[in-house]
Amino acid sequence: MNLGYFTMPIHPAARNYTQTLKEDREAILLADRMGYAEAFIGEHVTDTCETIPSCLSFIASLAHVTNQIRLGSGTVNLPNSHPAQIAAHVAMIDHLLEGRFVFGIGPGGLRSDWEIFGNLEADRNAMFVECIDHILALWTRDPPYDIEGRFWNLSTRRTLLPESGMGIMVRPYQKPHPPIVVTVVVPGSRGLTAAAARGWTPISANFIHPNTVATHWPAYVEGRERGGHEVTGRDWRVARSIFVADDARTAREYAMDPDGAYGFYFKNLMMKRRARGQLDTFKHDVSMPDSECTIDYVLKHLVIHGTPDSVAEQIVELRKTVGAFGTLLYCGHDWVDPDLARRSLELMAAEVMPRVNRRLELSP
Repeated sequence: MNLGYFTMPIHPAARNYTQTLKEDREAILLADRMGYAEAFIGEHVTDTCETIPSCLSFIASLAHVTNQIRLGSGTVNLPNSHPAQIAAHVAMIDHLLEGRFVFGIGPGGLRSDWEIFGNLEADRNAMFVECIDHILALWTRDPPYDIEGRFWNLSTRRTLLPESGMGIMVRPYQKPHPPIVVTVVVPGSRGLTAAAARGWTPISANFIHPNTVATHWPAYVEGRERGGHEVTGRDWRVARSIFVADDARTAREYAMDPDGAYGFYFKNLMMKRRARGQLDTFKHDVSMPDSECTIDYVLKHLVIHGTPDSVAEQIVELRKTVGAFGTLLYCGHDWVDPDLARRSLELMAAEVMPRVNRRLELSP
């Protein structure tokens, strides 16, 4: 199993924005030094807690100060931008990273972003599909472009001047394009099946229960088989909120504190999901009353914590429950205690994952 990193990120609004940006970058620089295989960064525009408005710009700031880690958009919210702008920006990022880029895409999950970009009531799934189709066409078709759609029409037919380079899009470093991933939240997602049929791969979200994550594998297999692609768990990523400490008491107190880093993270998400009538996301059974879906319940069931040996055992059990995913994504949280947060990242790579992989070799 590979180890990666995922951050939305979510910080208390009262924190200094300059400082949290530094911490978000430092976490990925540390992950690079510790041998994490990849890191995904989210983006949100209208939120003082989820504070990276452009994951591509953030990734660009890391291109020449990281060495081996692959960097991914987690995700670029396609309906909120023009497909030509995304295509050009992603192609540049892929060249800056010389192929160390993974293109995570989605329709976006923040309602205030939908509103400010004028598509609150729009068919965002249709916009998402059209946008990525336009992007792929720009990367694979020869100019002049003349691409029509329901939401965007793209053309350089009237202004193409090949000898000067005008009217021609830059293509990505990776051919024909960077690998494409999508995040998955809902059980047995039909969207995942459609994505898998196109050769795209999933990230199962960290704020859903293992029994929901387990429904993603059959949906993924169905799509891969439909599209004629190899069926393998190597490209399936599962994200989890994890905290590792040198002793069990520290791990428990830091991870289970309702007012701590992990408590704040889930309170923030639950508040937003509750406002949309989607609190069921945090339940292991949708028949569970909302009154029982408390922060203590969520922390107990959705945060893996403990010593390296305990965390390794919990991860092995998770994999037995959900299926043989290939990459575990450690989710970033606010650094309430920077020393403990850094230590957890280090222990995860240096001590937890070697234990996990030894156990998997003995009992695959």
